[in-house]
Amino acid sequence: MKLLSQTQSEGQAQLLATIARDCLIDEARLSPKPGLVDSRGNGAHHDLSLALMERSAHSLTPTFLQLARQSWQRPADIALRETVGRLGREGERQMMAATGGVNTHRGAIWALGLLVSAAAMLNGNASAQQMADTAALLARLPDNAAPKLFSKGLKATHQYRVPGAREEAQQAFPHVMTLALPQLLRSRAQGASESEARIDALMAIMTSLSDTCVLSRAGMPGLETMQSGARAVLAAGGSATAKGRQALARLDSQMLALNASPGGAADLLAATLFLDRVCQPASCSF
Repeated sequence: MKLLSQTQSEGQAQLLATIARDCLIDEARLSPKPGLVDSRGNGAHHDLSLALMERSAHSLTPTFLQLARQSWQRPADIALRETVGRLGREGERQMMAATGGVNTHRGAIWALGLLVSAAAMLNGNASAQQMADTAALLARLPDNAAPKLFSKGLKATHQYRVPGAREEAQQAFPHVMTLALPQLLRSRAQGASESEARIDALMAIMTSLSDTCVLSRAGMPGLETMQSGARAVLAAGGSATAKGRQALARLDSQMLALNASPGGAADLLAATLFLDRVCQPASCSF
């Protein structure tokens, strides 16, 4: 493959950063999402709003750009892993400054940050599976500079003995690759609108994800409600059908009543949209 010039590679890095930002914004605006911030309102959140989510996404553009620049055509090694970790933590601080201390996109920085880096490592020219696999190589490497923090997500993974965001990335994003992306493409092929196809992709993730955001707020009963409700939406034909929309509305009511928000699933939907946009067309079919 002919290497890109420095000017071309900078343009590709900027494009990857812009796409990552836009995927965060598109995920936030997508409606109706059960329990989540969307164009209708704040969902189960009292400290979040659509405007805040969009401000957060814009604040992360420089982080995604630096990740793409620093990862361009580099191999997966500990030096790059530590650079990615440092840039991700700097991005978290920028996000917190932009949101007044509200955690809007910490999980998305992890997932999208790894995928932006992976896309850059592969010269911006790879299949969705190649990018997911490369991101997993990075995620499995140690970051010795990472602080030993015990987040709500980690607490939930330990309390309920379930995999979390770290394991999802280390396993090459199975909820994205085996559930969300195929569902997105399938719903499009069946005539769903783009918004309906994206909602269906979110439901596909929610059918089996151990979403630590839901576990932290509503425990195992909340997680079971999320998973069974999402399965009901897809079993009814998805959000493009009347029965599917009814099931989606029921799930939304249930999540709000539980004060539960599937933030982990939302992060993975943004990752799904990113891979859908940057992968080579011939390799995006399932």
